[in-house]
Amino acid sequence: MSDILHKTTVLVLNRNWQAIHAKTPADAFCMMASGAATGLDVRGEDSILPVKWEDWLKLPVREEDLAIQTPRGPIRVPTVIVAANYAKVPVCRPRLGARGIWERDGGVCQYTGRKLAPHEGNIDHIVPLSRGGRTTWENCVLSHREVNSKKGARLPQEAGLSLLRKPRVPKAMPATAFIRNPHGIRDWRMFLQS
Repeated sequence: MSDILHKTTVLVLNRNWQAIHAKTPADAFCMMASGAATGLDVRGEDSILPVKWEDWLKLPVREEDLAIQTPRGPIRVPTVIVAANYAKVPVCRPRLGARGIWERDGGVCQYTGRKLAPHEGNIDHIVPLSRGGRTTWENCVLSHREVNSKKGARLPQEAGLSLLRKPRVPKAMPATAFIRNPHGIRDWRMFLQS
């Protein structure tokens, strides 16, 4: 049960029903109980009903629902909640790291132009760390593992390589663009970009 409460399986929408974040059921229950959010009883794209906390406690638990056991009986875990007093869509950048660089470079090796499968790519420091390079957006690119290994501790021009484009800090985008559905929750699909 505690495992269910602490996985990010609840999509948070602003009051305009735009996806802004993902939370754990424990956080969602707190938001609903305090009146900061209402749960959505999603029965399909044609039937979505906002439900306040008091009424949520009385909802029947359907076969497909996750639920937690309480002294009062089982309570359905929401899949989507709506923040009551928040209308903005936060703007953010991806985090500097393998996933962020992969997304910025579109999964394409920046030396060969080849589309890579996840196991084929890694991050290359254009100016190697051993030569004073730093881990920054402007010094890191996605590279095919073999190309990166061949480049080693050399600069691209020393290894006979050239970049497809100069790496840059990614532009800020709406938070919705960064929300993923790793658990494949059906109810999230109508609120997230594909």
